[in-house]
Amino acid sequence: MAVQKSTQPAPRKPAPDSTRRSEKSRRAIYDAALALVVEVGYPKTTIEGIAARAGVGKQTIYRWWSSKADVLMEAFLDLAEQSVAEAGSEPYAFPDTGDLAADIKAVLRATVDELRDPKFEAPSRALAAEGVVNEELGRELVAKLMQPSLDLYIARLRAAQEAGQVRPEIDPRIALEFFISPLAQRWLQHTGPISHEYTDTLVDYALHGLAPR
Repeated sequence: MAVQKSTQPAPRKPAPDSTRRSEKSRRAIYDAALALVVEVGYPKTTIEGIAARAGVGKQTIYRWWSSKADVLMEAFLDLAEQSVAEAGSEPYAFPDTGDLAADIKAVLRATVDELRDPKFEAPSRALAAEGVVNEELGRELVAKLMQPSLDLYIARLRAAQEAGQVRPEIDPRIALEFFISPLAQRWLQHTGPISHEYTDTLVDYALHGLAPR
């Protein structure tokens, strides 16, 4: 007896999930970009090199980003967000307990921990060093990576002014540099160790001044 062929269409295999594939490629590109900027420096990091390291075509990168600076900025932001998630804290959040000194100390302690984390330190140091000599990149670093955090300091200092804890004529944008700039200099130029004790002292000196009380 002859076997009759089925007229039912063969079941289709499920289509690949393009979202998952894209996310895997994006993650590989992030990792490749951060690794290369550490290994060879920013000037020698190229789109072609990132693509080869990530195992994707360079057209994939150009489809999502217009330059290697854009790739690195986004990769760095993603790295920072991962660090925040692992710490179980909220991104772009500044505590306001009513105690200005305690709040700033808490944020600076977290910053110290991040700067001393090897996976964060190496790429951030490479980008920061290049930003010193490459003005365009330096401005991008400030605008895209630093400004959101600086804005939080400004907002917290303004809240302290409204609460009568900081003199009303103080410019918060200048005041925050008492905390940020010394830490950045120590970290970038290795002029001294960075620690929680160091940043706590910065806050005490900045808020209480150096003159005898």
